Amino acid sequence: MSDFDEISSEPRWYVAHTYSGYENKVKANLEKIIENRGLQDVIMDIRIPVEVIKEDAGVDENGNPVEKEIENKIFPSYVLVKMKMSDATWHVVRNIRGVTGFVGPGSKPVPLSDEEVAAIGVDTGEIKLDYEVGDSVTVKSGPLKGYIGTVEEISEDRKKIKVLLSMFGRETPLELDSDSAEKLYK
Repeated sequence: MSDFDEISSEPRWYVAHTYSGYENKVKANLEKIIENRGLQDVIMDIRIPVEVIKEDAGVDENGNPVEKEIENKIFPSYVLVKMKMSDATWHVVRNIRGVTGFVGPGSKPVPLSDEEVAAIGVDTGEIKLDYEVGDSVTVKSGPLKGYIGTVEEISEDRKKIKVLLSMFGRETPLELDSDSAEKLYK
């Protein structure tokens, strides 16, 4: 594998092929190895692109319609890895149990183009959350589904928002993934 003697200076997205159904295990194992070996500066992110589909799940005890959310993998048997490619990082990812190799000719991984990254919807670092401090939002999932709150803080790098909900007679802060809330338009 002498093709990667030098670390590429810019991190790029690569596609690792996995055994069917191993995507989440590969991601979890790779995250543990990155943390244990301190590789956060060369392997930055791991993604399994999914689409969330809402499905009718009948009615609850009050007769209200109930929806359940199902996550479907957009690319089954593939995991996206943002990394600085080198011999060492190639071996780390390639030797994870469940990984069969990288996408590319022979054993040489080919990074995704910027157009492919944008089309897949993977974070390119330029995604702007559609929230502003002071916006009213409703919680879309979890035990507080349906609660309405006000955006207090936005963390674009983590794709999270802090929302103040009125609960128990006082304002209670709640951190949400940006896709777990929906902006209320006036």
